[in-house]
Amino acid sequence: MALSHTGFRILPWFSATKPASNLQVSPQLADAARKTGEQVMGELQSGPEGLTVAEAASRLARLGANEVGVDKRAGWPSFLWHSLKNPLVALLAVLSGLSFATGDLRGGIVMVMMIVLGVALRFIQEYKADTAAAKLKAMISVTTNVIRGGQALEIPLHEVVEGDVIRLAAGDIIPADARLISAKDLFLTQASLTGESMPVEKFSDVMKDARLSPLEYPNLCYMGTSVESGSATAVVVATGSRTYFGGMAGSILGQPTETSFDKGMQRFTLLMLRFMLVMAPAVFLINGFTKHDWKAAFFFALAVAVGLTPEMLPMIVSVCLAKGALAMSKKKVVVKRVHSIQNLGAMDILCTDKTGTLTQDHIILKRHCDVTGKEDKEVLFLSYLCSHFQTGLRNLLDRAILDGSEELKDRPIEKYRKLDEIPFDFSRKMMSVVVESPEGDHLLITKGAPESIFPKCKQFELDGHLEPMTPLLESEVRGEYELLSAEGFRVLALAYRKPDKRAAYGREDETDLILRGYLAFLDPPKESAAPAIVALGRSGITVKILTGDNELVSRKVCKDVGMDPGNILLGPDVEKMSDAELGLAAEAATVMARLSPSHKQRVIQSLQGRGHVVGFMGDGINDAPALKHADVGISVDTAVDIAKESADMILLEKSLLVLEEGVREGRKVFANILKYVRMGASSNFGNMFSVIGASAFLPYVPMLPIQVLANNLLYDFSQVPIPSDNVDAELIAQPRPWAMGEIKKFILFMGPISSIFDYSTYFVMLYVFKCWDPSRAALFHTGWFVESLMTQTVIIHVIRTNRLPFFQSHASRPILFTGLFIMAVGAALPYTPMATWLGFEPLPLAYWPILAVTLVCYVTLTQIVKTYLLRKKWI
Repeated sequence: MALSHTGFRILPWFSATKPASNLQVSPQLADAARKTGEQVMGELQSGPEGLTVAEAASRLARLGANEVGVDKRAGWPSFLWHSLKNPLVALLAVLSGLSFATGDLRGGIVMVMMIVLGVALRFIQEYKADTAAAKLKAMISVTTNVIRGGQALEIPLHEVVEGDVIRLAAGDIIPADARLISAKDLFLTQASLTGESMPVEKFSDVMKDARLSPLEYPNLCYMGTSVESGSATAVVVATGSRTYFGGMAGSILGQPTETSFDKGMQRFTLLMLRFMLVMAPAVFLINGFTKHDWKAAFFFALAVAVGLTPEMLPMIVSVCLAKGALAMSKKKVVVKRVHSIQNLGAMDILCTDKTGTLTQDHIILKRHCDVTGKEDKEVLFLSYLCSHFQTGLRNLLDRAILDGSEELKDRPIEKYRKLDEIPFDFSRKMMSVVVESPEGDHLLITKGAPESIFPKCKQFELDGHLEPMTPLLESEVRGEYELLSAEGFRVLALAYRKPDKRAAYGREDETDLILRGYLAFLDPPKESAAPAIVALGRSGITVKILTGDNELVSRKVCKDVGMDPGNILLGPDVEKMSDAELGLAAEAATVMARLSPSHKQRVIQSLQGRGHVVGFMGDGINDAPALKHADVGISVDTAVDIAKESADMILLEKSLLVLEEGVREGRKVFANILKYVRMGASSNFGNMFSVIGASAFLPYVPMLPIQVLANNLLYDFSQVPIPSDNVDAELIAQPRPWAMGEIKKFILFMGPISSIFDYSTYFVMLYVFKCWDPSRAALFHTGWFVESLMTQTVIIHVIRTNRLPFFQSHASRPILFTGLFIMAVGAALPYTPMATWLGFEPLPLAYWPILAVTLVCYVTLTQIVKTYLLRKKWI
């Protein structure tokens, strides 16, 4: 039930994915690269003002939605097929076919009933969950900017059609295959198609070099890539399955990264199948040689094989994950990839930016001052011009500048004309606009990170006079910036120059600047930040701050929310470290500042290399690589498109408290899945000893095949409510990674306990009720059937908790009532008309008190062994 809310999914940024050799760029797109933008728009019956709204609607109806088929919502036949195409279902189908083919109609019918039960439950639960998930998709929106009828509109990606004119800016996902009409310092990340991690510059010029492959054409943009920096206008040439990305869907989409949870479930399934492959032949051979009835031995071994098959596992896992996703949505956490729920529960380190998590994400422009810290209205005016004319990536700082411009009402802003723009990118950490003043002069205005602006400045302005930026004076200028940062302000530097007049400007013009002053912004700490950090700490999660801000601001904000920043690890230091050194340093550090996107990614990977399950929470373009490489990527609904696409989960409220509640839901899901795993594994391991031993010394098969299958069917039914079970607080208090070693210890100690009481039941039936005589085999079969079903059902309550069952921990009502119902059915079967068909006969009254004692002793011994294992910290 993946909440994939667009028509396609972005692949990992730095993957080694290469285009499939049999895929080709469409001739139409390749042809568009060799024509002018005007020619391409003409052929698509479009133009600079885009399509009309009516024409766009007509094309959408005719060509279909801009979606890659893999991630479209499936209908009920697909869900039914998904429920059927499971190795365990296939195995049961083969075994039931063998039963019918060899004349065991009753066994075949029971196996078919088991298949129907498992498949029906999984189908109903998954379809219900997907229906609910469709409603949740509306909570997440990924849109693109188009021009229709001359008006700029923001529409969902799936509504884009061929001929649409789209506008692109930093952080946008390319919604379809398109031909660039105009571009300004445009760099795209194409790793999802080419595997190349470095951004590629794009231009709008006509393509003339025939030696390049279409993927290398500089004037084409492909669906699934994203804008690293710059801005552009393009016309859509292909959408949906007709795009290059759509053609790759069959070969690269639908192949999610295998999580530790997936690997653990596979290991468990293989363990159960190994039990079956060892036990079924052994039972067949032992019964065949001792009873000399090879046909009966075959059917019994077949039934035992079915009994050892964990056929309810897919349903239990699917329903647990589906219920977890729906429960998390009520906590304002929307899950896009359900298997990430377990990783969220296992997470022991959360890396996050401070903006919006520790702070309110409501930035206010508090000061606009010259290089000495004096308020300066001219600094505000220049910054307003820069933000007002900016068309690329706008952030909260730009909005704060525009919102804080009331005192500029008397300035003739409308008399300034924009000439050019040099967009922001994360390598330069600055952006510039070029405007023409009322006097006709060209003015380049640059704002950005002070540490990036300083090296570009040759002079600074103070009281109308220009002073050279000597090392001594630069130190004094930096001092004012550092003072503002230490007070908790986020600081931007503002610089300018008057370049020579010409038609276009580029990054090379951002030199010989004049430093004009600073803009100081305040983002107050959240009141909920401190209690959230404490709550996460109690849950075993260490919070680490990864930020691009300087260390002074980071230290102040951390202290304000009660975090001890300690020794702050800086980006330049990260550059010098090996992966091993960085792992140790990242473990020790609470705050890492002045980090680039690649630094964040390296920090995540180094912590994973130290054995941690790492979550990353981010919402910017620079966070996408880290989001993809984290064990669980978390973003927010207000994030840029590429961040939302890279994330596994989306928070509808950017709060650590919301995330902490989501973590608890994730741990509940894993706890309930683990209950089934422990029950199934320990029960099957114990049954190996019981069945093989009984087969060796009894003069008849220990239980009829139909009885084994009926027992398994009833026990399976008792497992159905596990996803709705209550979970003890201590089971979700700390991270719960998948630990196969603990499961094996649990199996080795708990499994043989059930065999002890199986053998005690053998003794009672053989010596108390005189069942050595083959004529009394039906009574033995009935006695062991009832005891086996009763003990398996009641022991659920011991295994489901680390506490004392029934007194300190209570199962959910569905678990309790279903268990009582199954036990009642098992007790009643020998006295019903079905008894003859199943091979049962009524049990003597003396059997029931002995069974009661057996159940009490079984529960008591299991509880004692469980407590011992817990004290030893083996489980």
